[in-house]
Amino acid sequence: MKSWIYSPSLIVAAGWLLIPFCTLPADAEQTLNLRPRSQSPTAPDSGRFHRTEDSVKWVAEQTAIIVCDMWDVHHSYRAAKRGREIAPRLNAVVTRLREAGATVIHAPSDCMAFYEEHPARRRAMTVPAAEEYPQAIDQWCHQVPQEEAGVYPIDQSDGGVDDTAEERSAWHAKLRQQGLEPGRPWTRQTDLLTIDPNVDFISDSGTEIWNILTARQVKHVILAGVHTNMCVLGRPFGLRRMVLGGKNVVLLRDLTDTMYNPAMPPYVSHFTGTDLIVDHIERFVCPTIASDQILGGSPFRFPDDQRVRLAMLIGEDEYQTEKTLPKFARQQLGNDYRVDLIFADEDHPNLFPGIERVADADALLISVRRRTPPPAQLKFVRDFAACGKPIIGIRTANHAFLLRNKQPPEGFADWQSVDADLFGGSYSNHYSNKLRTTVRLVDAGQKHPITEGLPEQLFVSQGSLYVCVPLADRAEPLLLGQVEGHPAEPIAWTFARPDGGWSFYTSLGHPQDFEESTFVTVLQRAIDWTANQTVAP
Repeated sequence: MKSWIYSPSLIVAAGWLLIPFCTLPADAEQTLNLRPRSQSPTAPDSGRFHRTEDSVKWVAEQTAIIVCDMWDVHHSYRAAKRGREIAPRLNAVVTRLREAGATVIHAPSDCMAFYEEHPARRRAMTVPAAEEYPQAIDQWCHQVPQEEAGVYPIDQSDGGVDDTAEERSAWHAKLRQQGLEPGRPWTRQTDLLTIDPNVDFISDSGTEIWNILTARQVKHVILAGVHTNMCVLGRPFGLRRMVLGGKNVVLLRDLTDTMYNPAMPPYVSHFTGTDLIVDHIERFVCPTIASDQILGGSPFRFPDDQRVRLAMLIGEDEYQTEKTLPKFARQQLGNDYRVDLIFADEDHPNLFPGIERVADADALLISVRRRTPPPAQLKFVRDFAACGKPIIGIRTANHAFLLRNKQPPEGFADWQSVDADLFGGSYSNHYSNKLRTTVRLVDAGQKHPITEGLPEQLFVSQGSLYVCVPLADRAEPLLLGQVEGHPAEPIAWTFARPDGGWSFYTSLGHPQDFEESTFVTVLQRAIDWTANQTVAP
């Protein structure tokens, strides 16, 4: 039996329910202080992007939140589970926005029959028609023109269900027991989200929702719900249609989910698949925000998302790590890490747009050569180390933030002791680029997790051999490199830093090193080992 709580303000006339819009007093206008995040190319056709945040103030009464397809149940067991997990936080966001005077539109597609007598449904149906509509506002949208510049990041051709066979079988049996069609079991929106009968709207029609936005003079739209790669993007009221309609639209990126199966390309974890879709949206569709910008606290994170947050700070012109590291991260780290790529500005190489995100990382990988950022930017790296967090350095990281016999430009800062402080090394020079470096284990019987089980002779590196001795007392060499006619040099080691944190450093990292499976193994193991170390004794 359906029962609704009716407001005294409802007016019944001539047998038809007339529901007026709710307006706040003029002095109650509230502003939403948001930080929309978007991504822009580091250079034309680079395939690499800077992720940066803006700062905007949206008048709440000119803002709407559309809650997309937060159904009571789903044909995927895991999708249904994740939907229930985000619902309480989403409900808190909706409540806060409603209280501020924003318009709340519930859009549980295919469920309008259940709500036919609900005041919020009737309210949506009685809104006057808009004078003009965006083209095809009543139809799905599969792409906006900007997306032609990118490559869609995941393969969802199998429907994106990530349930195990056992989960799927048990879940569908349970749905049948409840009298539901397993392939399409939803009937309403989840009860974990409150629908206010006095002010909210219910609709799954692009035309009706555009009527609401027009009548309420809404300029700004927030989309939340499921599933980002399907309904949230493509519905007639989804992100793409809102962009094409000229609205300032953002995705609530932490309160959404995808339909993605890790058994499909690019073979990353489900949560990394969601991140890839968010990246695609930020690059080609619209900006995103997170719920902490509305509620405070921290953004929502799925309980099953246990990935380590790894920031990669990349800024060097010799070894192409701006290409090799993203590929390595995609292929080797996509299951266990949430990788955040932070690139130096190509026009202003001492600047690192988005470097403030280092503060949110669990571990930091540095591939930087002789850059001197502004003091405020360099402070993010210094503070990260001071907290005792894990740091991985490759190749030029041991002279990342210092110039050779020069002072930094005015307004910029160096870190002369970066090698000793972060990696326990004392880099002074390198041997000729013409000499090839033979890489071998320090000790063939060594049981360190990074090198255990590897052959004594590993490979020949095409990169020049760095002179790094002497190492600090708390550095443990793992690999040696040697060129003809010269003594061996430590080429990879761990370091228990004075600040209490652990580091790993290797002077390997030449482009051809990434073609050596042994180096890829060592680097992946080194990241795993370093990121999971506790504070040094």
